[in-house]
Amino acid sequence: MSRLRTRTTRPPVALALPALLAVAFLLMPLIGILVRTPWGDLGEHLGSPGVVEALRLSLLVSLWALGLSLLLGVPLAWLLARVEFKGKALVRSLVLLPMVLPPTVGGVALLLGFGRRGLLGPWLEESFGITLPFHTSGAVVAATFVAMPFLVISLEGALGGLRQSYEETAASLGASPVRVFFTVTLPMVAPGLIAGAALTWARALGEFGATITFAGNLPGTTQTLPLQVYLLLQDQPEAATSVSLLLLATAMAVLIALRGRWTGTPIDRGAVAVPRPTPEEAPAPAGIPAPAAPRQGPETQKETDAETGHWPLHATVTGFTRLTLRAEPGTTIAVVGENGAGKTTLLRALLGLTPRAHAELRLGDADVTSLPPHKRQVAWVPQDGALFPHLSALANTAYGLRARRVPRAGARREAQAWLDRLGVGHLAHRKPSQLSGGQAQRVALARALAARPRLLLLDEPLAALDQTTRAHVRHTLRTHLAGFGGVCLIVTHDPVEAVSLADRVLVLADGLALQDAPPAEVSRHPRSPWVARMLGRNAWPGIASADGLTLAAGGRLVVAETLPEGTQALAIIAPEAVSVHRVRPGGSPRNVWPGTVREITAVGSRLRVLIGSAEAPDLVAEITPDAAAELGLADGSEVWTSVKATEVTLVGL
Repeated sequence: MSRLRTRTTRPPVALALPALLAVAFLLMPLIGILVRTPWGDLGEHLGSPGVVEALRLSLLVSLWALGLSLLLGVPLAWLLARVEFKGKALVRSLVLLPMVLPPTVGGVALLLGFGRRGLLGPWLEESFGITLPFHTSGAVVAATFVAMPFLVISLEGALGGLRQSYEETAASLGASPVRVFFTVTLPMVAPGLIAGAALTWARALGEFGATITFAGNLPGTTQTLPLQVYLLLQDQPEAATSVSLLLLATAMAVLIALRGRWTGTPIDRGAVAVPRPTPEEAPAPAGIPAPAAPRQGPETQKETDAETGHWPLHATVTGFTRLTLRAEPGTTIAVVGENGAGKTTLLRALLGLTPRAHAELRLGDADVTSLPPHKRQVAWVPQDGALFPHLSALANTAYGLRARRVPRAGARREAQAWLDRLGVGHLAHRKPSQLSGGQAQRVALARALAARPRLLLLDEPLAALDQTTRAHVRHTLRTHLAGFGGVCLIVTHDPVEAVSLADRVLVLADGLALQDAPPAEVSRHPRSPWVARMLGRNAWPGIASADGLTLAAGGRLVVAETLPEGTQALAIIAPEAVSVHRVRPGGSPRNVWPGTVREITAVGSRLRVLIGSAEAPDLVAEITPDAAAELGLADGSEVWTSVKATEVTLVGL
């Protein structure tokens, strides 16, 4: 096998030379330490009592500074990354200030703030007996002041790169904000937290200027290792070089361990392709039966009995999306509409996750309008599933049960039963990165259903799947929604999903409900041009006239069954009702237009031909490949199209 070679571009000399000089400039001091280090006396220098005492104190101060930075910096990083508030830019500037402030100036500022004559110093001394200057605690404060920004910046970057759909999904499963933070957010930003903590510790270990200014240079009390280097440099320069080498080696070890991951990319293994020996949608092994219902232990039976039931939906949504929605238990509603119509806003309003719209929501006899998302019992499955990448499929599925305080053993049994039901029980111990797209969607659905929701929201759950996998998951979804005791809303752009899964189709446009009817009615009489096109039909808006429709784009359309004159209407023409000719047709067609073939695409065993005309809107015709070959159609072909008046359906708007 030949090795693939990548062609590298030679950098221009005008850039390469200054870059090399910069590297040499940074490297020369380090080489100087290595060359000048008295290697023969290294052990003696590092083992001297003063150096050992300073090292002990440095470790103590740096670890305390790290602890304080974690205690204060983690909440601050979360606030900056997740909450919008006035003065946010100022707070971020305050975080960055110690990084650009001269350390001695930082020490003076600490003296004026926490010293005996500072703003808070007298109060701390009188009320608590705490004196920070010239004390070990003062060295800790100084080190924390200069080092904490490294933790905040690193963790804020990691939080900013974490998709909020993970946290929102956890909340919809019943997890409180604190539980979401500790079980989802922190584990997923662990690389950023570790990187920030390592940099914070290394910076605190090497702090000098603020420490000597604020805490002084007292042996055994505030004389840390950098201060020891400063003293040795005056009388014992060789010993100072040896101690400097120790600090240099520590700093390099931290940087090498981090391998450049300063911002700590959040864990998101969902995009990682892991080879699997099984087919994408392999069925569960025959030895694992799917139980008729999730098994319950005695500790969970009482809670389950109290919460099973049927939950009708009543919602009044105001804001960007404005509608009233009522549905009986067991109803599945497909929500359709073009981008920006308000579909996702509707789901997020029902979840209580958006300020753009407000939902007065009643599920069964319970009014949940004023409840936070984690108490509404409204489960959400986003388009990507948002499986927590640090948890196995079983732990993901049990997450909602554990959030509702179901004991671990009972939650895992019930989660395993749901995975078995959806045919992925044999994958219980795999991480999301080890699942195919279809398997991951089944796990996400099992997780939502296991949380015992009263309302289930699915945001394009099948959009990312291929056609074969989509058919498998659609069948599974239809089977399990049939026994669901609540209401399910599915956002979709797929007409097959809308027709096969839904009892009703809700059509949205600009936040308003254009149509709410059974799928068959929407298919026959769509009230939206977008929906008509989604269903594969031509849709021409216009105004009803005496013999048909005056088209909004110009021209007239003759129809067999008219509407009252002046009515805003939509003409629906099926692609198979459009005839294509190379010459002007004779006979009975009353709607005939010349046009030009713009595009030919294959749809199953037939071809769809897009025809543009100066006398009518664009028209899509559906013909067989044999007919296309007989007509000699190609892009740019001049053709005639015809539609019988009886093949046109007018829908009043």
